[in-house]
Amino acid sequence: MSFRDRTHAGQELALRLLERAGSGDLVDPLVLALPNGGVPVAVEVARALHAPLDVLVAREISTPIRPETAIGAIVADDPPLYDRQSLTMMHLSEDRLGDVIARERTELHLVEYVHRGHRPPPSVNARTVVLVDDGLTTGLTAMAALRFLRRHEPARLILAVPVGSPRTTAAVRSECDDLVCLHQPPSLHAVGEWYEDFGRVSDTQVADMLRAFHATA
Repeated sequence: MSFRDRTHAGQELALRLLERAGSGDLVDPLVLALPNGGVPVAVEVARALHAPLDVLVAREISTPIRPETAIGAIVADDPPLYDRQSLTMMHLSEDRLGDVIARERTELHLVEYVHRGHRPPPSVNARTVVLVDDGLTTGLTAMAALRFLRRHEPARLILAVPVGSPRTTAAVRSECDDLVCLHQPPSLHAVGEWYEDFGRVSDTQVADMLRAFHATA
């Protein structure tokens, strides 16, 4: 089975989460999307759960030498989360990545401003937080986001994705209280393999989706 697009994936994911809500596992939920691709998925989830929606910006870290390979991820002003195996394979150390991290951190804050403006991030303390993305491959951004959220003491922390690799979901599961993943194909090379339409989601589209959601919420 594949998804028509991210909206369809969000609708299918929402159905699974509604089952959890019916059993009392989703009390006072807050839905947070990992932009940009996670936003159209999260919109459908938040609508189904009648929950508020916001974004949590995370950025993968790569290097000019291997820009296609993620070696870590950052969220807000938290310390970077590194893939130690990738660092070793590329003969890199953290102290050589200061300039890379600084550039990515600047870009992250610019993206946060684009998506949120001067609006403060929502409080997650003592709430059920549902973190949504369009899929898991390396899982680095999701893991960095989950660790960031855990520090802010939610009552319950749930990661919800339409598709993910079994190895990654197993690795990330310990970072949250519950993980909802509709499909775990044995070999997942790219999330886009599971979507008929996996086009790029622009910042403008994200802004439009969030504006439309909040206008009708």
